[in-house]
Amino acid sequence: MVFKILYYQTYINPEVNKQKKKEIAAASMVRTAVAVAVPALPPLKTITGNLDSAPPFTVTRRRLLLLASTVSSLPTAAASAAAPRFGEIPSSGGVKALDLRDGSGEIPVDGDQVAIHYYGRLAAKQGWRFDSTYDHKDESGDPMPFVFTIGSGKVISGIEAAVKSMRVGGLRRVIIPPSQGYQNTSQEPIPPNFFDRQRLFTTIFNPTRLANGEGSTLGTVIFDIELISIRQHT
Repeated sequence: MVFKILYYQTYINPEVNKQKKKEIAAASMVRTAVAVAVPALPPLKTITGNLDSAPPFTVTRRRLLLLASTVSSLPTAAASAAAPRFGEIPSSGGVKALDLRDGSGEIPVDGDQVAIHYYGRLAAKQGWRFDSTYDHKDESGDPMPFVFTIGSGKVISGIEAAVKSMRVGGLRRVIIPPSQGYQNTSQEPIPPNFFDRQRLFTTIFNPTRLANGEGSTLGTVIFDIELISIRQHT
């Protein structure tokens, strides 16, 4: 009887199932978007004095366990201290940004034509990369940036919000929620590869999974954006 109740609450009850999926999705998005770097440990101090007069060091089981527990806790503590933090862009509808490199050029405004490089991933599917401008090459083999006009409405809102608050030369990572991401299959940027395009949109607009309350996971996208230049001012 207890097993039947737990099975019902976990797998049959839709409200419980949706909540569990949301909790798992939130944790997965953080792991996908954030890469934590562990700083190097400080050098060992030099011991001075007469070592011959020091008492012999006896290795005991207790000392070994203490040493092992101390060493194992160091990466966790260092990672926690070094973990990067995303901040929400004002008036962006929930777009979160992490600046990887500050730019020194101008800040674009509505009507400006800008050129960017980007690396796009889904928060779902273990951070699957669906497109990158670095893979789009011209005749000479150089990467072709993505060019668009801010405020034209052709690009997903999350990218516009990110670029409008950047300086030329800057590089930032943004987590774009579904409300500011792809609303239809005609919004740019669109992967040029047919199979990547199909996989992207069938994932985001999957009717069955959307009905199960997984929209916040399916439609969340992560972009690394580099603002190359402002090609045309208003």
